[in-house]
Amino acid sequence: MLKAVQLGNSGLRASQLCLGTMNFGVPGRGHQGDWTLDIDAARPIFQAALDKGLFYFDCADVYGIGASEEVVGALLRELAPRSEYVLATKVAMPMGAGANQGGLSRKHILEGVDASLERLGLDYIDHLVIHRHPHGVPGHVETPIEETMEALHDVVKAGKALYLGASSMFAWQFAELQMTALANGWTPFISMQNHYNLVYREEEREMMPYCEAHDIAVMPWSPLARGILAGAYQGGFEAGGTERSRGGDKNRTESLYHGEHVFPVAERVIEVAQKYEKKPAQIALAWMLGKSYVHAPIVGVSKLEQLEQLVAATEIELAPEDVEYLEALYQPVENLLSKGFS
Repeated sequence: MLKAVQLGNSGLRASQLCLGTMNFGVPGRGHQGDWTLDIDAARPIFQAALDKGLFYFDCADVYGIGASEEVVGALLRELAPRSEYVLATKVAMPMGAGANQGGLSRKHILEGVDASLERLGLDYIDHLVIHRHPHGVPGHVETPIEETMEALHDVVKAGKALYLGASSMFAWQFAELQMTALANGWTPFISMQNHYNLVYREEEREMMPYCEAHDIAVMPWSPLARGILAGAYQGGFEAGGTERSRGGDKNRTESLYHGEHVFPVAERVIEVAQKYEKKPAQIALAWMLGKSYVHAPIVGVSKLEQLEQLVAATEIELAPEDVEYLEALYQPVENLLSKGFS
């Protein structure tokens, strides 16, 4: 059974793990459509998650172009009272070809939140997350950060969102957003969803120390490196062993992970997993949970056994020498944000 953790310096509590919902929606719809589960396939996973104490769910408007929110909202309304789960969703990514259908302008934030609430079938969002920095959304203007932060504050004051979170950006950008909010008496962020795992650790340089110093919850996405650390790719990107790793998602994975260390580190994860008689995914997650600044990693599953394994990983404590062994081969790479998008 998962424990509850406090999200940073807020009063909000969440489960030790957060269930990512990118792969739930309408098959064939959206950028992840070739590995999407429909509502009937998702239902037993959601029920099992709740039964195991996983009550924190992470969604986004862009997942399935709205389909994920529709499925997630329907399942949570069906399976649990509103007070017994915490739901995050995101705003920023383009939802259509219109000039104002994406980004973090006041117009899109207010319209986007209302649209998310309608799809979810809920009166409020527990945790509203901006999907990127106001200047980091592809194809959209660099909205003044004051406009973004005041609009987010107004959403909170209107009761449509209870807490705010941010996602992948440079540490200096995140600090600037926080200081802008605090200087104006607006609502600050309580969390950072960033890209972090055993084969991409560039966030350890600035973002992690900043969040730890200011008691901001760190909730990494892709803790298993899109399957690399779970053994989905045995030695190379052309060796995908799952439907997802052989489909269109392979191109996205290749774009994120660079450097000669990637697959050697993954091999060490397998080696340590054999030592502990666990699955590689469990070892990769246990490594992350051992970091003091990590609060609730966002995990994705498509099968019940995957969920069970990741929940069990919260009980694994790695020996210091094994942590050192897993980390030893890492080689610094260019921060993906420097290339324009992570």
